[in-house]
Amino acid sequence: MEERSVHFHSPVPDPPSFRDFYAFEQHVKAARKLRGLEMNPLWYDIPIFYFSNHIVLYGHGNEVRYPQGSKELDFELEFAAVIATGGSDISAEDADQFIAGYTILNDWSARDFQREEMQLNLGPAKGKDFGSSFGPYLVTPDELEDAWDDNGKLNLRMTCHVNDKLISDGNTDDLYHSFPTMIERASRNSSVQAGDYLGSGTVGTGCILELRPENAGGWIQRGDVVRMEVERLGVLENKVV
Repeated sequence: MEERSVHFHSPVPDPPSFRDFYAFEQHVKAARKLRGLEMNPLWYDIPIFYFSNHIVLYGHGNEVRYPQGSKELDFELEFAAVIATGGSDISAEDADQFIAGYTILNDWSARDFQREEMQLNLGPAKGKDFGSSFGPYLVTPDELEDAWDDNGKLNLRMTCHVNDKLISDGNTDDLYHSFPTMIERASRNSSVQAGDYLGSGTVGTGCILELRPENAGGWIQRGDVVRMEVERLGVLENKVV
């Protein structure tokens, strides 16, 4: 069957939850610098996350609605793990067996909404609430056995094009906090469920905010096509309408 004849949903169309982490050091440093902040040493100890909207999800090829009232729409180039089976208080040493697979994630962000909300020391909320894209596939860990480097990290190139122009170029091996440590954090005094999404956070260079709009061709506009590719995980493409 040809891909163009298939309507893609998010690989897990109805996940119990979606936690998005903040685990790429380069992006965190750059984002904090833009706000006039030094790197917080606590970040290195805690794989921090927030709960995002697990209801409004887009798949590969779906049209993404531009958030009403925003003038600063951004993409975020990420990848995500999907939980295979539920558990509580999982150790990082045991967490690999809880990973069903990996997929590409575009964590769409309305920066003007986000900027307002975070002045109140809470959020992101409506700045991220209007939808996220996942896909195109769920790639199981056995398909990636030869993709790990000597440091025990997945070594996969990550790129993002907007209207065929290369904007972002990073690699999964820049991830500071591993998915097992994320699972340990997420399940502590709580639980993860089969089908949960855990996002990596934005890779370095993986959003317009970090690069600055004047260097990246401006914010995303209606009609723009955002194409993300992660080596071995496929291509996730959406048109904004």
